[in-house]
Amino acid sequence: MNLPISEYPNLLAKKADNLTALLAPFSPPSLEVFASETSHFRLRAEFRIWHEQGDLFHIMFDKETKQRYRVEQFPIASQLINQMMTLLLDEVRDNALLSHKLFQVDYLTTLSGQIAISLLYHKKLTEEWIEQAKVLKANLTQKGFDVNIIGRATKQKVVLDNDYVEEKLMVSGREYIYRQVENSFTQPNGKMNIKMLEWAKSCTENSEGDLLELYCGNGNFSIALASNFRKVLATEISKSSVESAQYNIEKNHVDNLQIIRMSAEEFTQALNGEREFYRLRGIDLSSYQCNTIFVDPPRAGLDQATLKMVQGYERILYISCNPNTLADNLQQLCQTHRIEKCAMFDQFPYTDHIESGVWLIRK
Repeated sequence: MNLPISEYPNLLAKKADNLTALLAPFSPPSLEVFASETSHFRLRAEFRIWHEQGDLFHIMFDKETKQRYRVEQFPIASQLINQMMTLLLDEVRDNALLSHKLFQVDYLTTLSGQIAISLLYHKKLTEEWIEQAKVLKANLTQKGFDVNIIGRATKQKVVLDNDYVEEKLMVSGREYIYRQVENSFTQPNGKMNIKMLEWAKSCTENSEGDLLELYCGNGNFSIALASNFRKVLATEISKSSVESAQYNIEKNHVDNLQIIRMSAEEFTQALNGEREFYRLRGIDLSSYQCNTIFVDPPRAGLDQATLKMVQGYERILYISCNPNTLADNLQQLCQTHRIEKCAMFDQFPYTDHIESGVWLIRK
């Protein structure tokens, strides 16, 4: 796999032009563009494993032809993933217990040098498999890698030590620690994540009152933004993400952030008095003076009820992974708010994917 590195400036400019055109109807200021590194920027990767004549190797599938192709190195992935791709298969190839019915390997790495490897099987994982997996971990550790091994099969998950890595990010001069669990969402481009966090912090500097965040994940944004607000109230539906967020809150000594396990839709219903939720018992929503709301919705954007609720806030910070649904949402949001700042974050170079952010202030 060869990267068109020389074409990257033109590809980036094309994305910026496309996003600028989508935002043009809303009279935004000049777009801030944050470029990615041109290689080894992706911190996680998943590969199918192909078995052939006693050998096994990583494969991927061509999106257009659907044909499989062998992957020896993956230059968009971190250096650590590329190192481990070769080492792991060298360890597994001749081990009958570890290689038999292995069909996928997932790699999750950090800028801080940790890696979690998930081995996925079409078979039950036995005590014998666990013993061999321990040997695998020991061999990789002996070679200098800070590695965790996880085995997965139908209705089975085997964790040798930990099923997570701990990332360390330097954001605006402060180090933040984030536990990232395998098979859960994390920002794939670590250095671009830092740029996103710093941009969000710059937008919300000197904010008054409190912050409400929807779709907070493992607390990636809310923990970094907490120092800009009196208090932060955040929601997330994924149980594993909420557990990571609670750990990250404690690890980063954040004492003004409360996370509730609820969907954005449920929280909107609670705020509107449409439903009562046991998960909100003991939390006095009236004690929060949330003048600012932060949303980082899925590709579908904000649903109509949440969109209407978001319009009730003085300031809106909106991170989007889909510029088309962002533009759709802005049709309504810009009836009451104006775009103060906008940015593009190139999380996924060499693709059409555009990650963006808008900072809106009530008119």
